[in-house]
Amino acid sequence: MESDKALLRKYLPETAVEEVYRAIVEKNIQLRITRTRSSKLGDYRPALNRKPHRISLNHDLNPFEFLITFIHELAHLFAFESYGRRHQPHGQEWKQFFQQLMLPYLNAGIFPADVENELKLHLYDSNAANGSDLNLKRVLQNYDKKKASLGTLVENLNEKSYFKTRDGRIFQKLELRRKRIKCICMNDSRLYLFSPLALVEPLTGFEPNQFLHLLKKMG
Repeated sequence: MESDKALLRKYLPETAVEEVYRAIVEKNIQLRITRTRSSKLGDYRPALNRKPHRISLNHDLNPFEFLITFIHELAHLFAFESYGRRHQPHGQEWKQFFQQLMLPYLNAGIFPADVENELKLHLYDSNAANGSDLNLKRVLQNYDKKKASLGTLVENLNEKSYFKTRDGRIFQKLELRRKRIKCICMNDSRLYLFSPLALVEPLTGFEPNQFLHLLKKMG
């Protein structure tokens, strides 16, 4: 019990630990802390085939994002218990549970004022994960102390500038397309859509012709 709470304290705001722990015990949730996943912040697996409810959360979320993501996944659990698979993953049923479950944390004053204000807007205009709400994500990134040193946001780069991703590929930033930024990969000439809030390494003084010539020689 105390060891479980001690683990939660590594990831959550202190004032949220007891309430989160209570939810985990009451719903018999198997909580797993995972490696970074670029495609999602967390996920939920229902209690089927004698397995418990399972929630996984990325290890590198800041405490406020960790809490919001946990509540997001907990809302999936409540929606599944009430409707089974007869509901949209982020439809009205899920949204109502998300709002109900989040309100006690909002009323407890756990979040900084900027996060709290944006979260209130998000609660009543949310269709998917908190990661899809760019305004909320921008505010939450103010508390990502470790991530801040890992690069620059794609949206902050000049159009036509170059950048490198973690896997070593090089891209040129093109235009904004709806909520994503179109970029071309210099390694394979394919087009990709990036989140405006993706962290990348800017490349100053990059020479595309020289790079393409080198690629051709290596190929």
